[in-house]
Amino acid sequence: MRLSVLIPAHNESAYISACLGHLYTSRPLPKGVEVEVLVLANGCSDDTAAKARQLEPPPGWQLQVLERREGGKLAALNDGDRQATGDVLVYLDADVTVEPELLAELATALTPDRALYASGTPEVSRATSAFTRAYASVWQELPFVTTGAPGFGLFAMTRKGRGRWGDWPSIISDDTFARLSFTPEERLRLPARYHWPMVEGFRNLVRVRRRQNIGVEEIARLYPDLPENDDLRPLTRAHLMRIALRHPLGLMAYLAVSLAVRTPLFASTEAWARGR
Repeated sequence: MRLSVLIPAHNESAYISACLGHLYTSRPLPKGVEVEVLVLANGCSDDTAAKARQLEPPPGWQLQVLERREGGKLAALNDGDRQATGDVLVYLDADVTVEPELLAELATALTPDRALYASGTPEVSRATSAFTRAYASVWQELPFVTTGAPGFGLFAMTRKGRGRWGDWPSIISDDTFARLSFTPEERLRLPARYHWPMVEGFRNLVRVRRRQNIGVEEIARLYPDLPENDDLRPLTRAHLMRIALRHPLGLMAYLAVSLAVRTPLFASTEAWARGR
């Protein structure tokens, strides 16, 4: 059995070393499991590719750094999928770090003869911005984050599952598209954690939330059958009250962003960037 870890990276010089360094400290995998890592450097004007090549993978692992002149995450994923030889495909954002147990848990849970999807347990990295830290204190307690397998930043699937569609479509929310291509019974949440960073500051959080909403609406419009596979759990009033008692400032930050997302005053015409 082989795992292919695909890491799309556009100008990720500040993050790629930590991403690969944590991945390379993975606990021993089940006997007979091989790993190849494909760094999909796309449209980079920095030294992302060079930094990726500087780190030696563990013995027996293979590393490829594929460079595309053009940017574009989805096009990079399509190139990576064509190069990957794994029975299990792991899609990892370049600014995410995994804990040592996660890769072994994915290798154990994703049996290649079935169409399965899996992710780890997400944990929001500590932000620099006080506002983002307050917002994150509430966001990471929402039902979408604490239950199911949300898959933002990291998700994996068997090759059989990946065969449910051809090329990655040119859409905003590739992680939502992948997750909803599997039924709730086919999606697995594993206990090992991974660390996912939020953008910094009020305005950037508004831009990201708005983009996420547009991405979900786009999938509902283009692929109307996929939302039937969602397993959203509502935020109850009792749950909201518990969050408010624990994180009163966080709730104020969360509500401020939620309100601003609906306010044209905060609309942006700038090209998309994460806003680090």
